[in-house]
Amino acid sequence: MGKQNNNLAQLQNWETLSVYANSKIIDAKRTKRLGRILLFILAFFVLLLFLPYRQTIPGRGTVTALRPEDRAQTVQNQIGGRIEHWAVREGQEVKKGDTILVISETSQSYFDPELPVRLNEQLDAKRGSETAAVQKIDATKAQMKAMSDGLHFQMKAAENKVLQAKNYVSIDSAELLAVQKFYETTKVRLERYETGYKNGLFSLTDIETRRLKLQEDNAKVISQRNKLNNSAQNLLNASIELDNIRAKYQESMSKAQSDMSSAISSKASAQGDIAKLRNDISNVSIRRGLYVVRAPQNGFIVKTLKAGIGENIKEGESVATLQPKSPLVAAELYVSAMDVPLILDTSDVRLQFEGWPSVQFSGWPSVAVGTFAGKVFSIDRMSSTGGKYRLLVSQTNPVPSKDEPWPPQLRQGSGVYGRIILRSVPLWYEMWRQLNGFPPSLDKEPAGLAKDKK
Repeated sequence: MGKQNNNLAQLQNWETLSVYANSKIIDAKRTKRLGRILLFILAFFVLLLFLPYRQTIPGRGTVTALRPEDRAQTVQNQIGGRIEHWAVREGQEVKKGDTILVISETSQSYFDPELPVRLNEQLDAKRGSETAAVQKIDATKAQMKAMSDGLHFQMKAAENKVLQAKNYVSIDSAELLAVQKFYETTKVRLERYETGYKNGLFSLTDIETRRLKLQEDNAKVISQRNKLNNSAQNLLNASIELDNIRAKYQESMSKAQSDMSSAISSKASAQGDIAKLRNDISNVSIRRGLYVVRAPQNGFIVKTLKAGIGENIKEGESVATLQPKSPLVAAELYVSAMDVPLILDTSDVRLQFEGWPSVQFSGWPSVAVGTFAGKVFSIDRMSSTGGKYRLLVSQTNPVPSKDEPWPPQLRQGSGVYGRIILRSVPLWYEMWRQLNGFPPSLDKEPAGLAKDKK
């Protein structure tokens, strides 16, 4: 029994050693296989690092219109008034010139229904005032001409009188000199006769005759002197009369010129009132055409901003929001300020619109599904709120069998996600750039910088 037990124990030991040896052989084979798999994975990863990767700049935004006239706008009334009738409802399509709202007058200055007739009557009256002013101007001109002609003749007559008076003064002065000479001669002769009488050469009768002659000549001198004084006085009177004529003419002409200025002022005032009345008539005519608020262009009434009938609205107040029909849509994207210098005016963009299913691969846009092509249209010159810059992306002409056109169901305000396409780099470079936080690389120098260097 003891020997059998020993044999049984040895047999069990041999079986245990055999199982242990077999398990070691199996583990070695598995290790080699695992090593090969890991080596293959490493090689695949290394090859993967050298795959081309398309760098992109992400941006989010909304759908908008490329042209300002295609964006949603508010319709405003140009005059204040009272709402009388709504001709549209929200969501309704309207054409340019269609009636949106009808209002009535609330200003007391325009209540009179016969206001244009009244203004035309005032205009006729002012035209009559202008005609009267013109006639007064013509009459004043004729009066001034007649006064000028009359003065001419009066001045000639007065000047002739002055000239005549001057001639009389000259004649009387000459005669006075002659009479004085005669008087002096008579006086000298009388003195000689007085001497001769004393010597007995002349008689008393001759002396008395000479004395009478001296008295006569003295009287002539005094008379001629008085006559000269009268002539001088007549000359002075003629000069004064000439000055009076000139003064009266100046007074009359000044009054006539004052009347002329008054007539011209009346004419200018009438013309100003006529222009104002014409302006008022035109304004009334235009204002009555503004009682109807019309659609400025084809589109849809998105929302009415006023409600009810009988509500008063102010001048220039918004009454409705209009969305133009068939707008030229664009994508409005916002990107980081660090990425703006890398974006060119000709950069391509891949867009993903909210509501359209898509699968987008960041580094391989060519295999993206459900995305749409676009091109950068403009870049803002200054940052928006939050430090980001706004980009407008327009639709590119689709190439057959490559890119589909943008969905016609796009509405302004819906969300959009886009990626601006840059150059291709190896995958390892992109991973290294992302880990270090470096910006993407440029495929070429931006056009703006190149022009600045030149």
